[in-house]
Amino acid sequence: MSLTPALRDATFRWIADDPSDATRTELQGVLARAMGGDAGALEDLEDRMAGPLTFGTAGLRGPVRAGTNGMNVATVVRTTAGVAAWLGSPGLVFVGRDARHGSEEFATAAAEVMAAAGFDVRVLPGPLPTPVLAYLVRAHGAVAGIQITASHNPPADNGYKLYLTGGSQIVPPSDGEIEKAIEAVPAAVSVPRNFTYTTVSDAEVDAYLDQVASLPRGNSRELKIALTPMHGVGGAFAVEALRRAGFTDVHVVRSQAVPDPDFPTVVFPNPEEPGASDELLALAASVDADLAIALDPDADRCALGVRDGDTWRMLRGDETGVLLGSLVLSTTESTDPLVATTIVSSSLLKSIAAAHGARYAETLTGFKWLARAGEGLVFAYEEALGNCVDPEHVADKDGISAAVVAADLAAGLKASGRTLLDALDQLAADHGLHLTDQVSLRYTDLSLIGATMARLRANPPADFASEDLLPGADVLRWTAGGMRVIVRPSGTEPKLKAYLEVVEPVTDGLESARASGRARLAELRERVTALVS
Repeated sequence: MSLTPALRDATFRWIADDPSDATRTELQGVLARAMGGDAGALEDLEDRMAGPLTFGTAGLRGPVRAGTNGMNVATVVRTTAGVAAWLGSPGLVFVGRDARHGSEEFATAAAEVMAAAGFDVRVLPGPLPTPVLAYLVRAHGAVAGIQITASHNPPADNGYKLYLTGGSQIVPPSDGEIEKAIEAVPAAVSVPRNFTYTTVSDAEVDAYLDQVASLPRGNSRELKIALTPMHGVGGAFAVEALRRAGFTDVHVVRSQAVPDPDFPTVVFPNPEEPGASDELLALAASVDADLAIALDPDADRCALGVRDGDTWRMLRGDETGVLLGSLVLSTTESTDPLVATTIVSSSLLKSIAAAHGARYAETLTGFKWLARAGEGLVFAYEEALGNCVDPEHVADKDGISAAVVAADLAAGLKASGRTLLDALDQLAADHGLHLTDQVSLRYTDLSLIGATMARLRANPPADFASEDLLPGADVLRWTAGGMRVIVRPSGTEPKLKAYLEVVEPVTDGLESARASGRARLAELRERVTALVS
């Protein structure tokens, strides 16, 4: 295989149009090695120039590198020019960032392009949690917010997330319209940029912290907390939010406390990943904590850890979601509350909502849909550790506010001699035992994901009722006798996911139900793993 003239010429054009000296030099080096016959460099070049990153409802995500298929200044400049053109009339725009590789440079480029397009641009003061940006967009009636982040992706990645008026993420067809606007943008080097943007004040950031600190409804504050920001931007911020709410006994995992874009102590900086929270649980055990809290790197997700007998474990996203949802429903002042979750989450929240006389909704996965679940929304969650406990102020998942509300719940339970696991047991006794699990397969060949979905659609398990959920959604649901399986491709990672649920009536005691449910869930997991592999 040799370098084609088309690839060579496209690479020369990209280099000529790149406004960044660093990435121009980077791609020139790759091209020179490819032209010299280096097969590895040629393969690298083909991947870097394999078309632009796709702008979807989650914005952009990709490896930080030179080329059309990477996150770099040229990509951010052209994307932002497309967003500005799509927005049309100038207005207020907030720009924020995390602490990943390239984030500061990319946020500056985005601010400069929006400012040159006539927008009133305000840049957050340093790397801050994504929910702060979502809050500011909503609080100030901004027309848009741009957050440079790749959330919990691997260290080599970065991303670009777009919020609209109201502080929620975009939904179709806006993503397609923006992508077309980006295609019409000229070379990045030709896009105007200027420095007429301002910095968000400390008082505006403090307003978010004060709002979060006002969320607890209980009076108990005696609680020892172990916390990790997982090398992200939420550490000091979460500690301050907890302090303002009255929770001052907080112990942070020292090796993960400071933002580090290389995430050196974890393979994937995602609390869902096995082993990612090991250092947190070790700290919780060593300090005899009452609650462990793990944030993902941009602090929009929150995972909880609890003592379970002689050991510590992380709660599943569904366990955290129903606990927080039950608390919100018990304390809301709304006369017609709505709670929502996604089609892949546990069905337990539906039963809890009915017991409280509340409305319930299910949406497709992602907070872009949950935030739009309906009027009167007081709580929403997705099983992937996303919780929205204060949708009036942050119309997106928010790990900081979820951590504060979780502390409120745990402290109230502790004061009455109970734990989060006791609260889960009570929910099981009241509504049946709902056990969930997930089968997740990571792919390097993305074509295999579509092929697997097509095979499962054509050949579903014979003893399950099978259906496609919602027109145009690539989601399968299988149901049979208190069991449910949802299969779908991940929207943000190269994965195929199967979400399992078993519901077991509690008729002969909780321990009997738990033993029976776990056996059924293990059997279901083994079967589904074989089907999707």
